[in-house]
Amino acid sequence: MKRVLVIYYSQSGQLKRVLDQLVSPLVQDEAIDVTWYDIEMEKPYAFPWKKAAFFDAFPESFKQIEQPLIAPSEAILGATYDLVILGYQVWYLTPSIPINSFMKSDYAKQLLANTPVVTVSGSRNMWIMAQEKLKKQIQAVSGILVGNIALVDRNINLVSVITIVDWMFSGKQRKVYGILPKPGITPEEILASKRFGDTIRKYLYSTNYQGLQEELIQQDAVEVRHFLVSMDRKANRLFGIWSSLILKSSPQRRPFLLKCFNVYLFVAIWLISPIVHLIHILLYPLKYKKIQRDKVYFQGIK
Repeated sequence: MKRVLVIYYSQSGQLKRVLDQLVSPLVQDEAIDVTWYDIEMEKPYAFPWKKAAFFDAFPESFKQIEQPLIAPSEAILGATYDLVILGYQVWYLTPSIPINSFMKSDYAKQLLANTPVVTVSGSRNMWIMAQEKLKKQIQAVSGILVGNIALVDRNINLVSVITIVDWMFSGKQRKVYGILPKPGITPEEILASKRFGDTIRKYLYSTNYQGLQEELIQQDAVEVRHFLVSMDRKANRLFGIWSSLILKSSPQRRPFLLKCFNVYLFVAIWLISPIVHLIHILLYPLKYKKIQRDKVYFQGIK
């Protein structure tokens, strides 16, 4: 009997729908026992977001400051697993606070140590640096990263900004203005996630995960858009400055600085990012080799 643990946090429910499909080939196999661990916080994060709460989560999210979580059941902690599937959302270019809180807990050390781990993310489109941070956290608890699947909203960057924000604050996955595409990962792509589960199942039985990530890449499990990699890196540097400034401020000054950060985000997304995109296009021929190296690296698990 193979034992698989699925650890996840899904605020809107989208990631859970992805995992339901991805894990279904394992669930349907009578020789595989699948256990689910839904991370719960002592102070839950409501969905849809209130605008003030959304921005208030920024500094702690980006700086990876853990918050109190509810312990996994004794049944989960008392078992050993052949594979862990770790599903996470990206908040502010970083694994969400619930995932970060789990990864910094003793529970992560107990459940992930010396265990193969496949990461699965569902995000708007910028997940690269979040995955780099999660790689370090997995290594810190002696987990063994053997695969990564990154599903995204495939709409145009500025269009997805509008539609995702509407979904976050309304709780409705709808066509904004009646014409823009629905936000998030498409139902068709969620359903097609079963193919990843079939591949993972094959390697689970072999107990040798060499080649898993290469096969997942061939199945379009990871798409690297280099413009977004560049934006992710630049935004991480600026988010570092903003988060440090806010965390060092007094409680009375924090709301004002968060409002300033809100304005900065608006300017960065709507004015700066199009300029950066244009520069990226112009420099693409000169940076072609580096772009290809980055693509290989970020599609991989090293």
